[in-house]
Amino acid sequence: IKGSSIKGSLIKSSWIKDNWLQHLDARVPRYTSYPTAPHFEKNFPEEIYHSWLATLPVQEAISLYVHIPFCKQMCWYCGCNMKLIARYQPVRAYIDNLCAEIDLVAARFPARMKVAHLHFGGGTPTAIHPDDLEKIVRKIEEHFTFAPDAERAIETDPRTITDEMIARIGALGFTRASLGVQEFDPTVQAAINRIQPAALVQKTTEKLRAVGVKGINYDLIYGLPQQTEEALCKTVQECLAMKPDRIVLFGYAHVPWMAKNQRMIDEEALPGAEERALQARASAQELIAGGYVPIGIDHFALPDDPLTKAMRGGKLHRNFQGYTDDDARSLIGFGATSIGRTPFGYVQNQSETGAWARAIEAGHLPISKGLSMNLDDCLRAYVIERIMCDGTIDLEIAGGFFDAEPDWYEPEVEQLDILARDGLIIREGARITLTPAGTGLARIVAATFDSYLRHDRARHSVAV
Repeated sequence: IKGSSIKGSLIKSSWIKDNWLQHLDARVPRYTSYPTAPHFEKNFPEEIYHSWLATLPVQEAISLYVHIPFCKQMCWYCGCNMKLIARYQPVRAYIDNLCAEIDLVAARFPARMKVAHLHFGGGTPTAIHPDDLEKIVRKIEEHFTFAPDAERAIETDPRTITDEMIARIGALGFTRASLGVQEFDPTVQAAINRIQPAALVQKTTEKLRAVGVKGINYDLIYGLPQQTEEALCKTVQECLAMKPDRIVLFGYAHVPWMAKNQRMIDEEALPGAEERALQARASAQELIAGGYVPIGIDHFALPDDPLTKAMRGGKLHRNFQGYTDDDARSLIGFGATSIGRTPFGYVQNQSETGAWARAIEAGHLPISKGLSMNLDDCLRAYVIERIMCDGTIDLEIAGGFFDAEPDWYEPEVEQLDILARDGLIIREGARITLTPAGTGLARIVAATFDSYLRHDRARHSVAV
C-alpha cells in the first residue's frame, strides 16, 4: 500500500482483515446530503426556489448557514472554497452583497421565520472585521426571530483570531465555536503549512469560554502527510487536557483536482489505506478512553453534550456541517457556494464570488444549481441518514414512510450480502445493522442505496 509505514501484513492486524481492503480504498461521498452536490442540476430555475421558500410552513423553525470564503493564511490541506485576504475592500464588498442577499431571500418567505440554528462557516468567518460580523448578525436579526434556545455557531482559526473578535463573538451571543486544530506535531504542521502550537489553541479556548461561548469544538484530521499513529495520539492527549465539548476526527480528503492548494502536498508522504485506518482507530480509542462518546463515523462528544443526548434519543441528524442535533427540515444558505435544503430539494449558490455578486446586484437569488427531490430520493435520503446516524435501519418500514413497495431494496440485496459476508453489517431480513467494525465504514454501506452513484463520474475521497 503506497505510503504505508505499518510493519507486518494485514492478516496480523486484529482490526483490518483481508476482505476489507477493497472497502478501505473505496471512494464514496461523505453523505452530508443526498443526493450529493455533484448531482445537482445546472441552471436550476430561480422561480422553483422562490416557490419553495414561499410555501415553507411558518410554524416550523429553520436553520441558517452563512459562508465567508476568506482566510488570512493558506493551509495546503484545505478543500474549502476560500480566498486569501490581500486587500480588505473586496471583503467589505462581499459583506455588503451578503446582506443584500439576506434581504432578497427574507422577502420570499411567507412570514417572519423562526431560527433554531445559525452557523458561520468558510473559509474563516473570524477573518473579517468584528464590525462586519456584527453587521451580518444584525441583518439576520432584522428579518428573523431566534428561538430562545437557538444555537449560534462560528468556525475560527486560533492563529488569526483577535481579542477584539473574541469579545464581539461573546457580545453577539454566539454559543458554540469550532477551532481548527488538525494536528500538533511540528513535522505534520510544516507539511500542511499550518504552524499552530497547542498553547495557542488552549489560550483561544480559554478566551472564548471567558466571553460566554459554552460549546467548544475541535477539528482533528488523520491521513495527513508525514503523520503517524503515535503523533496523532499525542495530539489527542493534548486536546483531552483542554476538555473541548466535541471533537471531530476527519479523514483528510486529498482532492488536488478540486483544491489547487493541495498540489503543494507531497503525495508520497501521505499514509496509505491501512495506515489511515489504524490512525483513525487508535485516535478514536484514545478519545473514548478519555471519556468521549463516539457519535456516528467521526464525531466524539462529552456524555452530557446535546449531540450525545440526540444520538441516544434517536434524534441525531447529518447536514453540511456534519452531525447535529438540529432537526429543522430547512437549512437556508447565504454566501457564495453555500448550499441550502428544504423539504422539496436542494439549491446551491454561485461559487465564483463575482457571478454571485452580479446576480444579487441584479435583484436575483444567486443560485446556480439545484435538485427537486422525488419520493425515491426522499426515501434513499432517509435511509442513508439513518445508517450514518443510527447505524441501523429497517428497510421495509422505511419504505412504508414513502409509499414504496415492501421489497423496494431488492436491487441492493446482492451488495448487502457482500457487506454482511465481509463483516460490515448484520442483515436480519429487512433490517441491517452496522457491526462495530462497519461503523467506521458507514459511508460504504450508505453508498449501497445511492442510485446516483451508479452513473457517477465525480471523484470522491477514500472511505476511511
